[in-house]
Amino acid sequence: MSRTPRTRLRVALTATSLLTATALLPSPAHAEPVADYAITLDPAAKGAAIADTMYGVFFEDINRAADGGLYAELVQNRSFEYSTADNAAYTPLTSWTVDGTAEVADDAGRLNERNRTYLKLGAGSSVTNAGYNTGIRVEQGKRYDFSVWARAGSGTTLTVGLKDAAGPLATARQVAAKGDWRKYTASFTATRTSNRGRFTVAATAATALDMVSLFPRDTYKHQPGGLRKDLAEKIEALRPGFVRFPGGCLVNTGSMADYSAASGYQRKRAYQWKDTVGPVEERATNANFWGYNQSYGLGYYEYFRFAEDIGAMPLPVVPALVTGCGQNKAVDDEALLKRHIQDTLDLIEFANGPATSTWGKVRARMGHPKPFGLTHLEVGNEENLPREFYARFEKFRAAIEAEHPDITVISNSGPDDSGTVFDTAWQLNREGGVDMVDEHYYNSPQWFLQNNDRYDSYDRQGPKVFLGEYASQGNAWKNGLAEAAYMTGLERNADVVKLASYAPLLANEDYVQWRPDLIWFNNRASWNSANYEVQKLFMTNTGDRVVPSTATTTPAVSGPITGAVGLSTWATSAAYDDVKVTSADGATLLSDDFSGDAAQWTHRGAGAWTVRDGQYLQTDEAAENTLVTAGDPAWKNYDLHVKATKKSGKEGFLVAFGVKDTGNYYWWNLGGWNNTQSAVERAVDGGKSTLLSKAGSIETGRAYDIDIKVRGRQVTLYLDGQEWGSFTDDKPAEPFRQVVTEDTRTGDLIVKVVNAQDTAARTAIDLGGARTASRARVTTLAADPDAVNTETDTPVTPVTSTFSGVAPRFSYTFPANSVTFLRIKQR
Repeated sequence: MSRTPRTRLRVALTATSLLTATALLPSPAHAEPVADYAITLDPAAKGAAIADTMYGVFFEDINRAADGGLYAELVQNRSFEYSTADNAAYTPLTSWTVDGTAEVADDAGRLNERNRTYLKLGAGSSVTNAGYNTGIRVEQGKRYDFSVWARAGSGTTLTVGLKDAAGPLATARQVAAKGDWRKYTASFTATRTSNRGRFTVAATAATALDMVSLFPRDTYKHQPGGLRKDLAEKIEALRPGFVRFPGGCLVNTGSMADYSAASGYQRKRAYQWKDTVGPVEERATNANFWGYNQSYGLGYYEYFRFAEDIGAMPLPVVPALVTGCGQNKAVDDEALLKRHIQDTLDLIEFANGPATSTWGKVRARMGHPKPFGLTHLEVGNEENLPREFYARFEKFRAAIEAEHPDITVISNSGPDDSGTVFDTAWQLNREGGVDMVDEHYYNSPQWFLQNNDRYDSYDRQGPKVFLGEYASQGNAWKNGLAEAAYMTGLERNADVVKLASYAPLLANEDYVQWRPDLIWFNNRASWNSANYEVQKLFMTNTGDRVVPSTATTTPAVSGPITGAVGLSTWATSAAYDDVKVTSADGATLLSDDFSGDAAQWTHRGAGAWTVRDGQYLQTDEAAENTLVTAGDPAWKNYDLHVKATKKSGKEGFLVAFGVKDTGNYYWWNLGGWNNTQSAVERAVDGGKSTLLSKAGSIETGRAYDIDIKVRGRQVTLYLDGQEWGSFTDDKPAEPFRQVVTEDTRTGDLIVKVVNAQDTAARTAIDLGGARTASRARVTTLAADPDAVNTETDTPVTPVTSTFSGVAPRFSYTFPANSVTFLRIKQR
């Protein structure tokens, strides 16, 4: 049901302005604009049940989320295992400085077969570690625990100390060392606070060192060698229902082979759980897909234990032997596939087996005799080869269900919210009767406002949905608002969407490979993003069932797609020619055969553009988004023709239309995603979403004729004279969304309202006959749409209050750009 809201003043007219305009502040001389809405509950109707595990967190070691992040180790490259094989800038002494003589060794004298590299420190020499970020963080009065594995001659003394440029940070400790490899320990109390500490180990005689470690004593739950307290507590405060781990792209990228002499101690391997358990000094190290080294000090045992500590369901992900994240290769090795299937069965035994079983005994020796109670396990992650993936997935599932029929085995649908891969994967999952399918997507705030109804039409009898990774593209409040609006749709469809987790979880501000992220940190502090505050509000006020309700909507206002045209590339060199734009009545708006210069074009992005041999050529194949534009932003109803030729590089071409500016445009991305698919993407305020996609690649050296026909809000695309596809972009970005749930333990009705516009929403609420108290507990998140939480400023912070005007029918005005939860006690 919908109606036009009455307004005291002007209501914002466009979807873009609904997201970005600044709220008008109330004042005696200028009343705040208000739009009228209505929400009607039907408490007697049956709504979807919501499981306690509905919302969770997804942990992947990206943005230094593990080493230098959640894993509290303060020493970087503690076992001298960094290697140029992992990162061209790395050596075994990365993050270390030697004073005197030292030699890195990889020989039979090593600590063990998996911890292969160690340091031979000369007599009277020392080695100093710089830690992460600006250095090692210590706080005055707090304790820090040192350990090292050493091999030394009789009479050797190790002197260990903490210092910064201003001097010592703790009293140095001396440790007597002698004999073969042995672990030595000491502890410090910091005498000063510093963010720039350095940790030094000196030896009086020639000594072999490995696993040089320094941990704060005050870890999460005081566990030795444990987790960084502030980060773990921020995750715990969300009260997540599950923890998905360890990735992500870590799971299905790199070699799937063993870490053994038989395979040459391969690095750059997929994350395999057996590498990450047992004593930390015996765990393998590995290259991380995101460009750095990972120690595996935070491994499968620690993930299971953390999930248990915060009361969350563990949800591990194992590789399916189809690589993803741009690699897109199916491993064709039956023996290796059987080994990975057996590894997965062994993982279930590690989690659930008795302490007397082979892998349950490993768990027990690590300190947890009691099983962890694993119930869900995911096979694969974002595979772009759906048929190859599903053939392997079926073998995993059959083996797991034969031995563990109580385990839910989760499949996936690729990396996007739609397209050929998505459709094929879902078809295979439906036909195969899969229990649950993991969906991933990262889209613009506009997309999230437009697609609140995404799961309304899903088959109620088909596979359930695990929304394992999602986020709008940014950490501003407008992103949090859009995600909150979308989450009302997730809850409304809780009979289909059984699990959901924002991603990624953590980001060290000095080591960022991906943004946005939920929690930000450095070596001294951590802070909640605006998105975190939204997630926390929903996760701590979920409820147990949906109370059906309806609401009025905002009138959709739209016109034709308007904008200039553009050309771009992404990690590719390409040439363009014969660009022509004509109006619907045949008038020429733009014509350029590049027989002269490129005066009609404005260079807006990166790259190196030049006119050469009658073509407009972009020559920098490393540059991303090299956009050049021409024409009038007011153009509408036109035809665009371009001839394009790929010269070299990883992808194809990008032909833009409807260009407003560098953050607002459409483009046809031909040969994107490492030349594996083509798609039409829409960018709104810099955040992109996919409107149409198909598999396919672009050939190097071949000239393609590209034609784009824009009529109103409908677009038809032609490749070499054949229609490639069409779409109509007319879905409204509704800024007013709501859902109502009931908390059966407290009896509360929880009315959740998102008002993602610069106009307050005066709302008539009809409780549908429910008998309630007259007071409601209110939690409100409201801020400027562009507000971003930082280490020193958190404008997006929840405010609690009490509302005393609850009645069977009452009115409440929801502030502009706000998320509001009303908890109303039922009698």
